[in-house]
Amino acid sequence: MDTFHAAADLGARVSAWRRAGARIGFVPTMGNLHAGHFSLVELARTRADKIVTSVFVNPTQFGPNEDFASYPRTLAQDQAGLAAHRCDALFVPAVDEMYPFGAAASVRVEVPGIAEILEGELRPGHFTGVATVVTKLFNLVQPDVAVFGQKDYQQLLVIRRMTEDLCLPIEILAAATQREVDGLAMSSRNQYLRGEERERAAVIHRTLCAMRDQLRTGRTLAAVEADAHTALAAAGSTPDYATIRRAVDLSVPGPSERGGLIALIATRLGRARLIDNLLLDR
Repeated sequence: MDTFHAAADLGARVSAWRRAGARIGFVPTMGNLHAGHFSLVELARTRADKIVTSVFVNPTQFGPNEDFASYPRTLAQDQAGLAAHRCDALFVPAVDEMYPFGAAASVRVEVPGIAEILEGELRPGHFTGVATVVTKLFNLVQPDVAVFGQKDYQQLLVIRRMTEDLCLPIEILAAATQREVDGLAMSSRNQYLRGEERERAAVIHRTLCAMRDQLRTGRTLAAVEADAHTALAAAGSTPDYATIRRAVDLSVPGPSERGGLIALIATRLGRARLIDNLLLDR
């Protein structure tokens, strides 16, 4: 596996692969890779001949009080893991490579509606940063298929909407959430958890499963959501939301709807803000 820092060098390699008839798969990441990320590479491998992974901690998707400066950066470890999982090329651009006119003066890609609720409401500008950098990466890599994790479900929907609306000829694949033994979704931010916080974090997946089970008994959506908030708070976390939405677009379902729904949680434990979700029809 070769590592590229300049977009032109990566482009030359990808062009050579294309001339040889290869199908290109792409996995964009912010690094600090774990088994969840590597599962995206493995899924991409089933649909492409050559795999490109990017590692770029994108400043435009972090808010002013978020963890951009302290976000873990582990490039040597990431390179070793990707090579072991048969990634063919790693793209590690600098900020000025991705934002040649400066991040503040960059052209922005916005996705109305779906990017303005839940995470978008709590983290203003976050999905504009995500959509912008992913569009740039798509233009540089020119993949046939790109893989995103289902743990970041709202992000997945934003990218799908953006790709379709901009008529980008890229297939977007969703990779199943990878979990620890106790159900906690794998995340780079899990390492912020200290001591008992890590044990208490398992309440997130337990609460999602309880939301699913309660819904099947006929309880109202409002009651299920209220119980979820109570369970999260009782475990010492501070929930931003525990909600049930339509899986297709995250709109609010009607009181009697029971099909095509997803439960989503965002909660804080110590320094960590963790998100997770569960499709309720599965």
